[in-house]
Amino acid sequence: MRIKRVSKLLEKKEKTAGRNNSGNITIRHRGGAHKRKWRKIDFKRNILKSPATVLQIQRDPNRTANIALVCYPGGILSYVLAPEGVLPRTQLYTSNSNLTSIGTHAPLKNILIGSFIFNLEMKPGNGGKLIRSAGTYGILLSKDKLGYVQVKLPSGETKKFQENCHATLGITSNSKHHIHSLTKAGQSRHIGIRPHVRGVAMNPVDHPHGGGEGKHGTGRPSVSFSGKLTKGKKTRKNKKSNFSILKKRYVP
Repeated sequence: MRIKRVSKLLEKKEKTAGRNNSGNITIRHRGGAHKRKWRKIDFKRNILKSPATVLQIQRDPNRTANIALVCYPGGILSYVLAPEGVLPRTQLYTSNSNLTSIGTHAPLKNILIGSFIFNLEMKPGNGGKLIRSAGTYGILLSKDKLGYVQVKLPSGETKKFQENCHATLGITSNSKHHIHSLTKAGQSRHIGIRPHVRGVAMNPVDHPHGGGEGKHGTGRPSVSFSGKLTKGKKTRKNKKSNFSILKKRYVP
């Protein structure tokens, strides 16, 4: 049985075409795209002691992972991130006990060491912020007596989180997303990507790499159109969370 879109779980999504509130372009090569609506995803999953039954697995145009339309007792409908391998009529739990079934949303302190997790919270109660892309997962490495849990993130970075942060057991759905490739220019335009032009093909007034006769290199380290380095320059500025990083990600 085909279930139609649930209107109360949808919101209107305005197009920005890469512009900020002043109308200035802050992200280039954006615009167009097919009309879409925003799905209200429940990243907190804070309804305890009531298993949610999966009604349907759906594609979300706003993200790479699939979403699951679930129904709680009493007829409450909600969208959640779908774990890999979950089928309709499967039950998903939110629990404070040591459940090990795929799709269970639980605190890190109740998840077994070595488990695959996704939809990880950065602060307790704020909802999942990390590991939400298609086919990604983190690995719970260890726990300590100070109330922290070590998790290896998909980037390779090892970071510690408070043991009361929640996460979902399993791997994010649509793991074959990385295999898919665009076959024509129109597919890029449908998802809002406009054509890119190389800097060396421009004039000097348009890009620092521009100008010159014939084909040539950049003549300088690669920079953006505003003159900022694009390869190898460190951009991390969040020093407040440096204490939680135990092992930095590998950067070639």
